[in-house]
This record gives sequence, C-alpha cells and structure tokens, in this order.
Amino acid sequence: MVTPFSLSSTFISPFKTLKTLSFPTKTLPTHFKRTSTTLSLSLTDTETVTTSLQKQHSDSIQTFWKWLRDEGVVSSKTPVKPDVVPEGLGLVAQKDLGRNEVVLEVPKRLWINPDAVEASEIGSVCSGLKPWVSVALFLIREKQKNDASSWRYYLDVLPEYTNSTIYWSEEELAELQGTQLLSTTLSVKEYVQNEFLKVQEEIISPNKQLFPSPITLDDFFWAFGILRSRAFSRLRGQNLVLIPLADLLNHSPSITTEEHAWEIKGAAGLFSWDTLFSLRTPVSVKAGEQVMIQYDINKSNADLALDYGFIESNPDRNAFTLTLEISESDPFYGDKLDIAESNGLGETAYFDIVLDRQVPPAMLQYLRLVALGGTDAFLLESIFRNSIWGHLDLPVSHANEELICKVVRDACKSALSGYHTTIEEDEKLKGANLDPRLEIAVGIRQGEKKVLQQIDGIFKDRESELLELEYYQERRLKDLGLSGEQGDIIFWEPK
Repeated sequence: MVTPFSLSSTFISPFKTLKTLSFPTKTLPTHFKRTSTTLSLSLTDTETVTTSLQKQHSDSIQTFWKWLRDEGVVSSKTPVKPDVVPEGLGLVAQKDLGRNEVVLEVPKRLWINPDAVEASEIGSVCSGLKPWVSVALFLIREKQKNDASSWRYYLDVLPEYTNSTIYWSEEELAELQGTQLLSTTLSVKEYVQNEFLKVQEEIISPNKQLFPSPITLDDFFWAFGILRSRAFSRLRGQNLVLIPLADLLNHSPSITTEEHAWEIKGAAGLFSWDTLFSLRTPVSVKAGEQVMIQYDINKSNADLALDYGFIESNPDRNAFTLTLEISESDPFYGDKLDIAESNGLGETAYFDIVLDRQVPPAMLQYLRLVALGGTDAFLLESIFRNSIWGHLDLPVSHANEELICKVVRDACKSALSGYHTTIEEDEKLKGANLDPRLEIAVGIRQGEKKVLQQIDGIFKDRESELLELEYYQERRLKDLGLSGEQGDIIFWEPK
C-alpha cells in the first residue's frame, strides 16, 4: 500500500487507498473456470468442451428450476427462465415484457442473509462476526454438505470463479502494473486473507463439530467473490442478501436506471404471506431476449473489474482517484484539519476524477488549504474560520497556486512512469482477439493513463495562466475600493 506523500515533498498520492469495503448491488454471473495450465485446443476440442459445458449448465438449470417450482417460487406462467447466454447464465424472457413489469417474486425464506445464518446450526458461533464473514461461512458449509444441503440446487448454479481481479494469477496481475486497480486488488486480497486467518482461529478451529470438513483460503475467496458480485444491498434493512434466481441477472450498459428491485409484502404460497423480493423490468424486453439491469451507474471500470470481472467501453467509467493528505508534520496541521473537518473532509481526502469531466471543485479547495503557508498563513487565523473555505474556492496567491500545479503535475508524471505500456501500445492491443482478463487489464491501464494525462493537462493550462489570475489580495483590495479594474492600487489624496 502506498502512503500519501507529506507536504515536505508533496502532499498528493496518485495511488488509490483501500476504502471501507462494501458489497455491490448486483452480480456478474459469468461462469468462467480458471485453469492453471495453458491448453492447446483444436476447433473440434473447443466445440466438444463448449458442448460439455452447455450440457452441464443445462442439467443444473433444470434441477434448479424444479427446486424453485417445488418451493412455489416459479410456475409455467413465470415470464422469465434461466438459460445459457453469452455471459454464462442469465434470465431470458418467455414473452414480450413491458417496462416496469413484475417478472419475479422471491420470498424471504429463500434469501441468504445474516438472518438465515442466525437461524442455522452455526448461528450461535457467528453472532459476533462481520455480516459478510458469517454469510461466507454459511455458503462454504452448505456447499461442503453436498446433497445434504437444502441449498444444493442453488449452489450448483453458482460459478467457481469469475473474472474478478481477486482471482487473477500473478502473471495476469502483472498486466495491471502501475494501476490503482492492482494496488486495490492486492489490498482486498490481504484483507480477505486476514479475515480468514482470524475466523479460522476464533470460529472454525474451536468448533470442529460444526465445521467437520477443512475450510481453505480458496474456499473463503470463493465465498467472498460470490458475495461481492451477487449480493443485493439496497433492499429496506438488507445490506447483504443473496436472492436465488434473481442473481442470474446480467448487466447492460445501455440501461441507465437502477430501479428494478423492491421489497414488498405478498403471498408466498397458498396459505402464507411473507416479505418478497420483487423484480421488475427496467426497460421493455422482447421474448427470447435477456432481462438485464444496471448494476451500479456510479462505479468506475476499476470497480467493475474488481467486483464483477468486466469493464465497459463507456469513457465515463474511466476514473482515477487522487489521495490528498494534511501532513502531521505541517506546522498548521491542527488548523487545517479543523477547517477540513468543518467542510466534510478530513486528514486524508479522496477525489475521483472521471475522463472528460472537470476536477471536483472541493479538490481545488483542499489542495489550496494543504498548500497554505508563508505569507498566506494569515487565512488560517480564527477570524477567517467561517469564511476561509469560500476564499479557497478561488486562487489564494501566485505561490500557492504555483505549488499545487507543480505538485499535481509531478504526481501525474510519477504515476504515468509506473505503467509498462503507452496508451498507443494499449490501443494496438485492443484491436486483437484478447483473453478476457488481458482485455480488462489493457482497458484499465489505458483508461487510467488517459485520465492522468487529462489531469496533467488541466494543471499545465493552469500554470500558463498564473500571471493572469486574480488572487486574494487583489480581490480584497477591490472589495475595499482600493484597486481599479486593471488591478492598479488607488491612492486617495486629502482635499
């Protein structure tokens, strides 16, 4: 993990720091199987493998559908069915469906969430765990029970791996050299490993009667990936829940609304009522087409690659996170921290810069705050405490503005030097028939470099305008009527 630089050298880190882990809204149910060796297949071999996989999926789908029918979740009138699609498995419309039409309702008794864990045999030993850790243990244990698990038909349709970067080999991760995604991926893997070691020592080992089969780190990563990619998190009071069948929904970049899931009360059988997960179509769908949703319109390509194992060509998905920090060695550390916290920020601040968009205004204010010093330090005095943030919205002084331009440009150059390819080389690679993971890597590093070049260009232009900008002292003199329109000081002579 790269630590943000202090003001003594620079106060900006171009590397993304791992933030609080949260689980995404939906899933990429791709069913890729990672292999540890390179296979050379003839066309006939490839067709045989494809046919075998399709048959395997078809068999598991049929038993899964029968289980759902026996549970009263689906019937012959259900307007969608699971099927093999280009992404792996998906939900296919059985008839033409209009926008906002109910296509699926799954009762709460078939949700896998912390409540389901609490009601299970391992509930008593999982009560103090993080919600995702308890659900992960539940999934692993149920999977190990095989036919003895009441969830076996659902577990059979879950993938062993996705193309999420948490499953990439060292060789594959090397293609992400220099990217923030690599740093974030390694941090996430370290986090998951630490959680595994902790739960192994505190829960699994002392309770062999509940966990008779060995649980490995690979098992834990499998469960983490399933939850990270497939869990719904926007239902009322539900921060982490797996919904069988609904989690087969695939993502569509063309859908721009995230309104597709509701929690309602309704019939859950002939004589019972329950809380239901209600799925509606966000757009109209023709019979034979997939019902798809928007996973998260605000995620960057790096987020999509980490969570689901895919990226988009949409330039709005290309982003770079600048990490800014008030150094503890700064002589005005306390004053600057107080001002930052008074304006919703802190000692460290993260700013996401998106391709073809302006930098966030608060980033410039924070930069100017961190760079304040010398003759500008008077603005940190308590008399300015309620107004300083507004002053920082505009250039403070030539020296302050020059420093932030230099620091940002140096950070961009440093980050760009960390990649092992150029944008032009990546562009050439994108025209080739690439492995899905290499395609993700090329797209990520090219997108990051474009954003870095954009940031550098913005502050380069800023540097060229330094002599033309109006600074705090000039603005103040104008407010007092002591400066003309051209910045010349007005001297008043006595009559």
